[in-house]
Amino acid sequence: MPRRTKSSPSEAPLAPIPSEILDQFVGHGPLTPEELDAVARRVNKAIIERALGGELTHHLGYVRGGVKPEYTPNPRHGTTGKTVLTDDGPLALEVPRDRAGTFEPRLIGKHERRFTGFDDKVIALYARGLTVREIQAFLGEMYGVEVSPDLISTVTDAVVAEVTAWQARPLEPMYPVVFFDALRVKIRDEAVVRSKAVYLALAVLPDGSRDVLGIWIEQTEGAKFWMKVFADLQTRGCADILIAVTDGLKGMSEALAAVYPATTLQTCIVHLLRTSLDFANWKERKPLAAALRPIYTAASADAALLVLDDFERGPWGVRFPTVVAAWRRAWTHVIPFFAFPPEVRRVIYTTNALESVHSQLRKIIKTRGHFPNDEAATKLLWLALRNITATWVRGARTWKEAMNQFAILYADRFTTPTTPTA
Repeated sequence: MPRRTKSSPSEAPLAPIPSEILDQFVGHGPLTPEELDAVARRVNKAIIERALGGELTHHLGYVRGGVKPEYTPNPRHGTTGKTVLTDDGPLALEVPRDRAGTFEPRLIGKHERRFTGFDDKVIALYARGLTVREIQAFLGEMYGVEVSPDLISTVTDAVVAEVTAWQARPLEPMYPVVFFDALRVKIRDEAVVRSKAVYLALAVLPDGSRDVLGIWIEQTEGAKFWMKVFADLQTRGCADILIAVTDGLKGMSEALAAVYPATTLQTCIVHLLRTSLDFANWKERKPLAAALRPIYTAASADAALLVLDDFERGPWGVRFPTVVAAWRRAWTHVIPFFAFPPEVRRVIYTTNALESVHSQLRKIIKTRGHFPNDEAATKLLWLALRNITATWVRGARTWKEAMNQFAILYADRFTTPTTPTA
């Protein structure tokens, strides 16, 4: 039996407009696209002006042309011309006013020059990577609206408060897994364009869903920077992280031990494999990857070490001693991987989930030469993240098995997610 699709509220049928009203605007003959656009603008103008008139009527207490109270200290006082930027271009309106000047319309407030929806459209274009100049050109070509770069910057700057609130929002008390990784972004700093590291933390919640905990732009190097990041997470309510997965970030182990001493620091296995394959040419990469596979698929840390010793003595180890050295340098943060069952290993095996986010962010920022400051970079990255995370609806299909293992391994620390009641 075919499934019946549910209709959303936006698909609900609209009440028809009487034919007499349509005849006044459309008539009976054919319309060109330009004429249809002009009709739509006339309708919008009439509706907005009628709504503003209704607001003034409510404010004064009597209808236009109706019987006035005996003593009216604040009567109507004509209209004022005002051009407002709308989704369909500039619209010239006649805004009613009162003599005392106490009327403040809510539909289009005093001193407002942009109608609801215009700002959202500008922000949507900005979030998809268009520069201020490109947005200016787009609005001019599509809607015939001439806006200044300062106006576009003002519109996009309106999200700064939202970014600040998001960066300071309360966090969950415990996260089973948090992935940390960096994205390189060019930012102007003291009249010099520098390639700064922008760090993101992608957390897996107890129910398997994902959340980006924050954006941090590196101002200092090493442990000092990570102390600031972990202190921020702790201040916002994150009391415990079971496993932190990284790519050997400098100073992280020391800072993590100071703030979250019970957290297991795990090196991303896939990052280590990619580093190893960088030493080989294209033809040798596939067989080299096959030779390394028995190391990270071993049943235990001792078995993995024996395989690594055999690899070092074998032909691959002789040919690529740098690969062996890379694994031995990272071995301290590799071996925690072998203490976990396969269900957990699949979760912490790689930071690909965060790298996928980085890949989408790079597509957005690649058209920009550099950002004028840290705030501009954070603003665009947050807008892009808002679009990316909007498609995240649920956790991975294999999370339930991993969740059971987390509950066994971390019985006193893992908090089982609760299902909200209706």
